[in-house]
Amino acid sequence: MGASVVNALSDLMRVEVARNRELFAQEFSRGIPKGPVEKVGPAPNRRGTSVTFHPDAEIFGSQVFKPARLLKMVRSKAYLFSGVEIRWKSAIADGETPQEAVFHFPGGLADYLSDTLAKTSTYADRPFAGRVNFTEKYGVPGSVEWAINWTPARDGFIQSYCNTVPTPEGGTHEGGFWAAILKGIRAYGELVKNRKAELITRDDLLTGGCALVSCFIREPQFVGQTKDRLATEEAAKWVEGAVRDHFDNWLAADTKSAGAILDFLVLRAEERLRRRQEKETARKSATKRLRLPGKLTDCTSKTREGTELFIVEGDSAGGSAKGARDRETQALLPLKGKILNVLGAASAKLNDNSEIRDICEALGVGMGTKFNIDDLRYDKIIIMTDADVDGAHIASLLMTFFFTQMRPMIDKGHLYLACPPLYRLTQGAKRIYVASDAEKEEWLAKGLGGKGKIDVQRFKGLGEMDAKDLKDTTMDPASRKLIRVSIDEDAPGETGDLVERLMGKKPELRFQYIQENARFVEELDV
Repeated sequence: MGASVVNALSDLMRVEVARNRELFAQEFSRGIPKGPVEKVGPAPNRRGTSVTFHPDAEIFGSQVFKPARLLKMVRSKAYLFSGVEIRWKSAIADGETPQEAVFHFPGGLADYLSDTLAKTSTYADRPFAGRVNFTEKYGVPGSVEWAINWTPARDGFIQSYCNTVPTPEGGTHEGGFWAAILKGIRAYGELVKNRKAELITRDDLLTGGCALVSCFIREPQFVGQTKDRLATEEAAKWVEGAVRDHFDNWLAADTKSAGAILDFLVLRAEERLRRRQEKETARKSATKRLRLPGKLTDCTSKTREGTELFIVEGDSAGGSAKGARDRETQALLPLKGKILNVLGAASAKLNDNSEIRDICEALGVGMGTKFNIDDLRYDKIIIMTDADVDGAHIASLLMTFFFTQMRPMIDKGHLYLACPPLYRLTQGAKRIYVASDAEKEEWLAKGLGGKGKIDVQRFKGLGEMDAKDLKDTTMDPASRKLIRVSIDEDAPGETGDLVERLMGKKPELRFQYIQENARFVEELDV
């Protein structure tokens, strides 16, 4: 399937196959063979398949490959297939990627993790790592490989894969892995009579826990087409059972490392519980400070888990949102117009801006170096603005503020954009909400399936929507759509450059960007 898609999207694709000391080749253009398979000639010292392709400019424009992204993918394949040697050659030298390199990890994930943490102090001299064949243990085809270590010197992370496909949102294989680690560390705590081990949760394991998990299974099931999350239920049981026994033995064999890891995790658990208590107090005090007309309307929950703060455009929208919200988990903070563009603004100007002060006070955090993700009072921060140009501008200003002053909030997945509709179409008792003019015309052309005239109402702003409309389309978790604000992990520097270019003080950079990219705009609603 992958080769077929690449072929269809390339203006030139050449496949060379060396077999039985002979070289064969065939060329394609946009998926159509340019000729039959041809016998090139003898190839006594060559074997395997070589695929060369060039993306179709009519589809992709002038877009080019990012060497850093390709390098990361190639390197990952080398450690996911332990023992395989991959030779990298690039005609581009951009400072981030070498022109030539060789990737070879005989120890697989364990080698990669040790290499990643080579200059970092860890609680175990060598990571807990292993590989189990599911056929031997469960009688099903497949396997799992893992490696994990803990460090006090950096934030924890987990990189998981299924059949070499990255699963950034985790899934059942990750769930099984963490279940095995959590049960194992608690059992070890009970063995050494450390009663506080029962306080440890999965979140504590992730604090300073650096892990890699790779499984191979037949016919995996994923959530969505992007395959970001594994959904195969049996994978959780297979991975947990495979890892648990090995982890128990590893802890028992290296009591020095096991004791250090246990003490570290207990401290993290105690710190987490202490901060939870502080948050409850902070929530009450912040509510008192913000009891101002048209400002924060807080939720009643005393913990952060599951809570949401909607930053809404204008007091009228805030009024509709009050009737649509879930009082227990959803809070509201209306803003008056557009906030300050923080790029290039002096710190004194930021501190003097009332809207920015209100945001910081409601969230319970400081800006820049004073920002602490653990102090954040809400689980989700949702920017909810009108579905028009002004609303998009306000959302851009807010995202710029959070990107420059509260970046970890984005990295940890706490920032979202609401998706309010632009139109409501009504025909009798039937009601449809649509987000664009094109979608509206499509529904009008085919009808709503009822009888009679179709009434079209365009929402000029959130304030024009009644509480039921706003709840059903934008605020109710069961029926709404949210867009998570994220940063390209493969090119974080490019994101910063783009924000500076589009939101900075130099208009000539914006003009240049428009000139370079205007040809890609197919439709512009004004």
